[in-house]
Amino acid sequence: MNARTGERIQLFEVSTLYGAATLAAALDAGLFGPPDSGRRVLLVSQNAAVPETAGHLSDMAGWSRVAARFDQVVDWNETIRPHHPSGWHPSPNDSPVWERLLRLAWDLGDGPVELVVESVHVSPARTLCALFAEADIHVYADGLMSYGPTRDKLPPATACRVQRLLHLDLVPGLRPLLLSEFDVPAVLVPTAAFREVLRELSEGEELHHDPAPTAVLLGQYLAALGILSVAEEEELHARMVRGAAADGHEVLLFKPHPTAPASYSRVLEKAAADAGVQLTVLERPMLAETVFAQLRPRLVVGCFSTAMMTAAACYDIPVARVGTELLLDRLAPYQNSNRVPVTLVDALVPPVERGGALVTEDPGVGERVAPLVRTVGFCMQSERYPWLRTEAEHWLRERLDERTARYFKRRRLTALGLPGGFAPGPLRQLPGSGAALRAARKVRRKLR
Repeated sequence: MNARTGERIQLFEVSTLYGAATLAAALDAGLFGPPDSGRRVLLVSQNAAVPETAGHLSDMAGWSRVAARFDQVVDWNETIRPHHPSGWHPSPNDSPVWERLLRLAWDLGDGPVELVVESVHVSPARTLCALFAEADIHVYADGLMSYGPTRDKLPPATACRVQRLLHLDLVPGLRPLLLSEFDVPAVLVPTAAFREVLRELSEGEELHHDPAPTAVLLGQYLAALGILSVAEEEELHARMVRGAAADGHEVLLFKPHPTAPASYSRVLEKAAADAGVQLTVLERPMLAETVFAQLRPRLVVGCFSTAMMTAAACYDIPVARVGTELLLDRLAPYQNSNRVPVTLVDALVPPVERGGALVTEDPGVGERVAPLVRTVGFCMQSERYPWLRTEAEHWLRERLDERTARYFKRRRLTALGLPGGFAPGPLRQLPGSGAALRAARKVRRKLR
């Protein structure tokens, strides 16, 4: 398609089908204006560690239906090859040259560009924001991370251009912390529009299981992130099988993470045989939500997958969790951006040993969990959210106990001078307390 002189371009960056479905719902809801308001270009990025060995979005069930909403689809990996999307950062002096090259390569013309990106603080989104230095920026949330704080400091030239944060109402009533330090307005993508896109994605994708599974287990690849060992993650998945079986489910479907090794399936098969249940491992590349729509299970079990909350919010399916307490202990550093998603699931979803619950049916759930999320968010990025200190201090004084202590590290509370940290008085009475105090003060100075 040839660009017309001065034509407005909306450039949408996406790396997951879930994110693409979110954008499709936003478009259908009119959040980016009428279809004739500009040319819509979908920029696809494969951010896996080894993109060449990972599946492409175009191979996933339903992709063509999402892509049809855009006037053009371009491949970011092909454009910047042999560089990796997560690691390529042109020098500032080269940015104007690269903008001209990209406009020419993608036939964008010379008109204004609007960027719609995910994870604005990391590449490829961060790189795109630098290359199109005059573009307005819209950020959309691909999952639960939007409820947590902004991970990295944004360049002022980027922060001042962010117009809004679009997000799904996965925890009804909970407002995202992401980008709130810049007073960026948070805009809801209507759940009804998102649900309709998910229905569209599932059309024509028949899943035949006889008998149909009553529980779906969601795998995650935490060993790849260095959070768990391979053996620990295998045990986490096996625990999903045992927990679902103990809850009375005799037919299970396991949906692995796209990059999970085949050995995980063998461990699960043994766990299923030991529990006396029937287990199927889904090998077709598709969204978990397509599975929910097609099979309508009675339970979804996971660790902290966003799909768990989608199952509850969009399909009214009870959910259960495994492994969140271990994850809260293992996540490092404390600022790890997975901490808020794990905290939310741990706080809202019952462990699989207690059966499932429909955690989003109460519209007040967001209000109840918001103080905990803001307190954790402050502890993660205190320098970005100083106005949350008073609320965090109050919450910790009133609510910190044996159960809620799992959401915090005592060393972190000490470094920030918050309730629940090591008190200077008692420390002075312990052997080596002088060294401990000096270490605490040193950590606190670094965090300021």
